[in-house]
Amino acid sequence: MPRTVAQKLLQRHSDDTVREAGQIVRCRVSLVLANDITAPLAIKSFRAMGAADVFDKDKVALVCDHFTPNKDIDSAEQVKGVREFAHEKGITHYYEGGNVGVEHALLPELGLVGPGDIVVGADSHTCTYGGLGAFATGMGSTDIAGAMALGETWFKVPPTIRVEINGTPDAHVGGKDYILNLIGKIGVAGALYKALEFGGSAVDALTIEGRMTMANMAIEAGGKVGLFAADAKTLEYTRAAGRTGDELLSADPGASYERVVQIDVTGMEPQIACPHLPDNVHPVSEVRDVEIHQVVIGSCTNGRIEDMREAAAILKGRKVSSGVRCIVLPATPRIWRQSMDEGLFAIFMDAGAVIGPPTCGPCLGGHMGILAGGERALATTNRNFKGRMGSLDAEVYLANPAVAAASAVTGIITHPKDL
Repeated sequence: MPRTVAQKLLQRHSDDTVREAGQIVRCRVSLVLANDITAPLAIKSFRAMGAADVFDKDKVALVCDHFTPNKDIDSAEQVKGVREFAHEKGITHYYEGGNVGVEHALLPELGLVGPGDIVVGADSHTCTYGGLGAFATGMGSTDIAGAMALGETWFKVPPTIRVEINGTPDAHVGGKDYILNLIGKIGVAGALYKALEFGGSAVDALTIEGRMTMANMAIEAGGKVGLFAADAKTLEYTRAAGRTGDELLSADPGASYERVVQIDVTGMEPQIACPHLPDNVHPVSEVRDVEIHQVVIGSCTNGRIEDMREAAAILKGRKVSSGVRCIVLPATPRIWRQSMDEGLFAIFMDAGAVIGPPTCGPCLGGHMGILAGGERALATTNRNFKGRMGSLDAEVYLANPAVAAASAVTGIITHPKDL
């Protein structure tokens, strides 16, 4: 029978025959992931289960990226517990300190995730790896403990929504805008426990980093996974990351979809998600002139090297507004070093921005950019829930890196073309 990308990926890892949406199947996993917030809970459950060891020391990744460098005693104790577990179990892929990066940017560049994989993580944005053609999804820490012990888990086969994105985008419009536009159309529950399968000419033209940005925010529409076909671009990316044996992957002709959503990006403006939900989306022209106090450029959504370059191109020769704190957080040590070597840091510093280490930091209201009551932030992050970045009386707007950089210069939400 013709299969969607989601069905083909699940079938590769299951002895059950994948037949239809709603079916329960057992699948072997390629990688199990947790971070400094979620791993302590998974470790507690792992020990309570009486598990002696992880199923494969090379297929568990523990990335201490959320509250690190440790912001207080509690976060230091959490990381200590994860560190001790990693050493006790001989886990190969433990990351902290100088080798840590935001997990969903770090693992792809290390070649730990790729086409055909099934990845489960105790973090909702694990779906990022769908940009590489992996069935990747977030789970609760107890389920992650089971996967660490057994090397398998179960899934309900999700129905698939096909998202066809076509047209030619204007300057300063890309993957972040495409996914925000989709979330605005279908809502934060529009793909609840469903697969979003992306295709079309505009998707084909995206870089792999742009595809990962889109897959990252599939969860903001309620999606179980956000999936892209693995094409020649994908294989070039994964080969550069040191992987071998990856293959092309796409849906079968005639695969059955629950629905098809059409998006034309020709003439699309940069999209802004306004408080307090990611589906409160408007074109930038409708929210321009909103005063902001902080800009954050980074996160697992838009902290990659092309995001740094995009922001630097806007900030070059300009100054951040005196009323704005502009925080730049390259997502991994490699991106940090590349940004420095390319002269991007000089641009950011000359503009008056703050450059921080690779960390999730302010995205989840962790540290390094907490908002006070009454303040507004414009961020390249993925969520703008009430209280997400600090005070319950603060507001967060979401945008692409070019809009974020332009708005840092003017102190109000701004289309880059207006500079």
